[in-house]
Amino acid sequence: MCGIAGIYCFEAGEPDRAELERMTEVIRHRGPDDVGYHIEPHIGLGFRRLSIIDLAEGHQPLCNEDESVWIVFNGEIYNYKELRDRLTGLGHTFRTHSDTEVIVHLYEEYGDRCVDYLRGMFSFVIWDRRNRQLFGARDPFGIKPFYYFTDRERFLFASEIKSLLASGGIRRAVRTESLLNYLSFQFVPEPNTMLEGIYKLAPGHWVKVAPDGRVSLQRYWDPMLEPVRRPFADYVEEVRETVKESVRAHMVSDVERGCFLSSGIDSTAIAAGMKAIEPIRTFSVGFAGPNNETGVAAQTAEALGTEHYAKLITKGDFFAALPKAIWHQDEPVADPSAIALYHVAQLAREHVTVVLSGEGADELFGGYRIYREPQALRPLAWLPLPAKRLLHRLAQLLPAGLTGRNYILRGTTPLEERFIGNAKIFTEDMKAELLQVGRELLAGYHSPLDITGKFYARTKHLDPVSRMQYVDLNLWLPGDILMKADKMTMAHSLELRVPFLDRKLFDVARRIPDDYKTAKGTTKYVFRKAMEGIVPEFVLHRPKLGFPVPLRDWLREGELGGTMLEQIKGSGIDSFIQLKEAERMLQLHRNGQGDYSRRLWAVYIFALWHAAFLQEANRPAFAV
Repeated sequence: MCGIAGIYCFEAGEPDRAELERMTEVIRHRGPDDVGYHIEPHIGLGFRRLSIIDLAEGHQPLCNEDESVWIVFNGEIYNYKELRDRLTGLGHTFRTHSDTEVIVHLYEEYGDRCVDYLRGMFSFVIWDRRNRQLFGARDPFGIKPFYYFTDRERFLFASEIKSLLASGGIRRAVRTESLLNYLSFQFVPEPNTMLEGIYKLAPGHWVKVAPDGRVSLQRYWDPMLEPVRRPFADYVEEVRETVKESVRAHMVSDVERGCFLSSGIDSTAIAAGMKAIEPIRTFSVGFAGPNNETGVAAQTAEALGTEHYAKLITKGDFFAALPKAIWHQDEPVADPSAIALYHVAQLAREHVTVVLSGEGADELFGGYRIYREPQALRPLAWLPLPAKRLLHRLAQLLPAGLTGRNYILRGTTPLEERFIGNAKIFTEDMKAELLQVGRELLAGYHSPLDITGKFYARTKHLDPVSRMQYVDLNLWLPGDILMKADKMTMAHSLELRVPFLDRKLFDVARRIPDDYKTAKGTTKYVFRKAMEGIVPEFVLHRPKLGFPVPLRDWLREGELGGTMLEQIKGSGIDSFIQLKEAERMLQLHRNGQGDYSRRLWAVYIFALWHAAFLQEANRPAFAV
């Protein structure tokens, strides 16, 4: 796990070394063990290393034998040994035992098709000196980040936005469309970021930059689901064996490994798979109250026989970590569980350098409760479209809160309009009330439905559950789940690996029929059956909790809400947000007139981000 940065100048001359060093040094947390640079006419490559594999020889930037191909690489390739043997058989000569050098020779042999052979998580850039071409790629699921900025003179890339900003040549301005979509999704959908001019390379894509500055993007992998009707028992066995194999593959490293452990089945399955191979350490955090996961996690650790560490996060701990967490995230992500992840990563880094975790299981196997909705709405699904429209209009006339009203409204709303992913914080009407410009600003922008619409257009042949999964695989997974996973672990120089997000395992999961996922009144049914005898019985059917942060209760007690409001007012977002509307939401929440905690949190996180990244006077001392 590492951090990469670079500058490609289209005209003659070398990039400025001091600028490249600033870009590389600001992401030191991603790689505190080593630093490296390569600068020549047109190109400058910077690298920060967290040593995981080939501790002695894994220095980067790395090149081929005649120095015509150079690479900086962030990630891990789990099939690198097999690829090395294959390339050796084709006549390639290796100087190191690192997975990085394998990518160099794959590129020499297959060009841009090199990504088709990689099993792992990665974000890399290759400088092809002969063609004066830059080639970059991001892994299929978006586990590792890749940001870039380009103008008429050069192309900048990095593992984090703060690295690009450290170049000093990028004007800081909020992208209004990104803010509008953030208020719905609780993250900024790719390829945009919250800042004008800075973009994310989307998962499963590669980028080529030509000498004349032309930037070409292409998708090389698509997480399309293709359900196939086969015996249920066949899928159970195949899932069990493939999960086991993926865990083993993801344990390759030359340093200490551990596992995050919650009260749920996903992380428990990973921990159980690791424990079957070697003694391991597990780590969990929780909050005081009825949804504290640490008790069940400790019970699970005892059942599995792991060396377990846990921490109870207080309200003070939670908010004390916010400034650094916001800075490390680069963009506002209004998921309160990100701060819990920050704390569990901090705990784990005291003992290990690599952790495995359960991200991705819900998207692959149908684990979110919302995936059960199409089955619940089937009594209305048979109605002809005119009848649905009439029933919808009638339901809108019923009093809000009346039993059955919401069911009818959702059942008569097309899937494409009711589901944009696992979060829908503000509706368009709510945004009009919140935003300074109101409805004028909402006119003509690429709305959440425009963004999800392209994914729904590709999946008209699929069942509703598979279509929802496809939306989440393309939006929620990289934008929220993997965004916070990478940034909150790398904040502590901790490498996180996600065995569920493996191409071999996905090839099994993508074929599972929808009724195998949401059968028997539960979610991930086939996965739960596959884990019988592996995961303790008391975990198998526990409902999904995630990191349940008691934000709603915190905002109804004490001075916290007032403190948050003062920080919002001082953040400089009054040109975007109606501050009186934020104040009104807080008052309604305190009076018990609704749960406004997630909406307030979205505004608050945007405010803290804005203060850290756009307000020079309020920028934390540790920020760029």
